[in-house]
Amino acid sequence: MVEFQRNVFKQALMQGKLQIGLWSGLCSNIAAEVISDSGFDWILLDTEHSPNEIPDLVTQLQAIQRGTATPIIRPAWNDAVLAKRALDIGAQTLLFPYVQNVEEAKRAVAATRYPPQGIRGVSVAARASRYGRVPGYLTKANDEICVLVQVETRTALDQLEAIAKVEGIDGVFIGPSDLAASLGHLGNPQHADVQKAMQDAVKRLKALGKPAGILTGSEEEARRYIDWGYLFVAVGADVGLLARNADALAKKFKGG
Repeated sequence: MVEFQRNVFKQALMQGKLQIGLWSGLCSNIAAEVISDSGFDWILLDTEHSPNEIPDLVTQLQAIQRGTATPIIRPAWNDAVLAKRALDIGAQTLLFPYVQNVEEAKRAVAATRYPPQGIRGVSVAARASRYGRVPGYLTKANDEICVLVQVETRTALDQLEAIAKVEGIDGVFIGPSDLAASLGHLGNPQHADVQKAMQDAVKRLKALGKPAGILTGSEEEARRYIDWGYLFVAVGADVGLLARNADALAKKFKGG
């Protein structure tokens, strides 16, 4: 008998355990396999700003499953069809970008739930159910899905508590780059106004008992965000790691 897979990332958030992650935008199953054994708690496979498509994601999920990390997929948009396809290939945690209000948060949750709780389309032989081999998958799946939403504009921050309180929202991710742009500091999430907004956001989420997440490529910033109370923190990205280390190695031998 094939056992139903529990969502250890969702369980960890519910228990208040810090989850350290890595962003992945290389769209490579080999790269995914390399980083899967690095010891991270979660790896985000991006489709919003990376040219990832469903066949690419399947091979990356296959590569990650032997490692330590829970895979998370970020759909390109808060769209029920995109969410359905990510769930059917086996993702149990989705990060929905650019959620602005309660209605959009509810739409994200509905896209991940089978009826009557939501509108997820039913496939009886998808990879998520090990091609129909997992007993009771359709009745168990809803409970293991983890829904994370991105709050990344001034408008969304104004609605933060209302968004976070939507039933089925398991965590709120603060998007530094888009938030900076929305606050008038494009390309500068380190600006004092942006940092203040991010610190205020995590305080407000902690008051609700709702896990907060964030991304940074800076160790100093990551440790500061963790001290502030962020619970699921991406401390780098595979693209950045490759670029910076390649640049540093070339510089050692070529100078300049």
